[in-house]
Amino acid sequence: MRPIMLVGTGSDVGKSWIVAGICRWMKRKGYQPAPFKAQNMSLNSYATPEGYEIGRAQAVQAEACEIPCSTDMNPVLLKPSSENRSQIVLNGKPIGDQTARDYFLGNNKQNLFEEAKLAFNRLSVQYEPIVMEGAGSISELNLKHRDIVNMRMAKAANACVYLVADIDRGGVFGSVYGTIALLEEWERALLKGIIINKFRGDAALFEDGKKMLEDLTGVPVLGVLPYAKDIVIEEEDSVALSDRNTQAQEGALNIAVVQLNYMSNYTDFQSLEQEEGVCLYYTRDQKELEKADVLILPGSKNTIEDLLSLKEEGVADFIKSKHNKIPIIGICGGYQMLGKRISDPHQVESDKGVVEGLGVFNIETVMTRKKQTLQRQFRFKNKSKVCVGYEIHMGETSSPKGLHLNMVDGEPEGYYDGKMSWGTYMHGIFDNVEVVNELLRLKYPDRKTFDYQSFRQGQYEQLADLVDHHLDMEAILKDIQ
Repeated sequence: MRPIMLVGTGSDVGKSWIVAGICRWMKRKGYQPAPFKAQNMSLNSYATPEGYEIGRAQAVQAEACEIPCSTDMNPVLLKPSSENRSQIVLNGKPIGDQTARDYFLGNNKQNLFEEAKLAFNRLSVQYEPIVMEGAGSISELNLKHRDIVNMRMAKAANACVYLVADIDRGGVFGSVYGTIALLEEWERALLKGIIINKFRGDAALFEDGKKMLEDLTGVPVLGVLPYAKDIVIEEEDSVALSDRNTQAQEGALNIAVVQLNYMSNYTDFQSLEQEEGVCLYYTRDQKELEKADVLILPGSKNTIEDLLSLKEEGVADFIKSKHNKIPIIGICGGYQMLGKRISDPHQVESDKGVVEGLGVFNIETVMTRKKQTLQRQFRFKNKSKVCVGYEIHMGETSSPKGLHLNMVDGEPEGYYDGKMSWGTYMHGIFDNVEVVNELLRLKYPDRKTFDYQSFRQGQYEQLADLVDHHLDMEAILKDIQ
């Protein structure tokens, strides 16, 4: 069975979302699918069961397949750490930083391409079909001869390729026609169909449009998928943050996430966005932060630079002024920022050496060369229920004895001031009932949260239903046989 590959006319057209839906649809039909993306650029990442790091999107897609995630699903991960520099994660472990110029123009892409092909081959031995995902546009003419994630990878895998276009942003005829017109002959030979995504209204109104696209390109349109805003699937791209709420809401439990320049793993807060009576919003506007009942300082790929930025804009002083007035929560890099100081003796993130933190927590952090990537089970505030989360960080934090937040394998983790504020390295902590219930009690004493894990599975089922109804999966199955 040949792999299925979804590519795009551009970024954020919905490839990750549709891949997850196809994965669950295939699983329901009795196949054993697995996701694959040769190279990912994202600050949303996840720890595999073996303690390696991959893009969050592939972890979500693996969950849709009901299988454990692995580095073979995303062998190359780029994590931007400044305007023109990224950390390169190969097969789950960082191998160094490079500028965009060095990465795209350097001679090491062939080595990474070989690693990607090896990962794909290992994965294809275990699962069938492989549901692959491209990145950005497939017609970036200046870059595609060095590309390791789009059509070169499709050719190496002998994949059936389907082009996804976002009709909501406009210009769908030009984007689809132009993308296909710029393909080389061998690339067009791999292209089996077009998928129109994010259609608002009655898709029957686009029947003439489908025929026009097919006549223009010679490629069948296999589906028009609706803009289903009610289906919640964690995103890969930071561009999705532009659609997030940025303002408090009167009468709600207002939880403000301080928006950082290099914010990572904002998927930590997806569960809170679904909570009735909770208004979760992202901002660094002090007028909006002032309305918050809870302040969260999230993770960061460049903790020191984000900390310095908060100080320069006066946001740091604002956060300190709220200590002991409302709960202040720090996750990963945000946890580090809330301490007394951060030392970076090896210049892991910065050449600043030692930087004073916000001083809200009585902790100190030393940046280390080794990255911690682990799935965890823990007990929150010594409660009986076992919680789950994952760690992805570079740095070790020391805190006074007896002021820990969690117990992990009998060892203390995190910091709790004994009043209302706390910090932790645990990503995904708000996916746990015990943690969210405590937040809800700030405004709703008798309220209990919903089962977020069951909710997630329900979203995959809805997505598979949508794929079943709006995408010609029988044609795709015929292609890949």
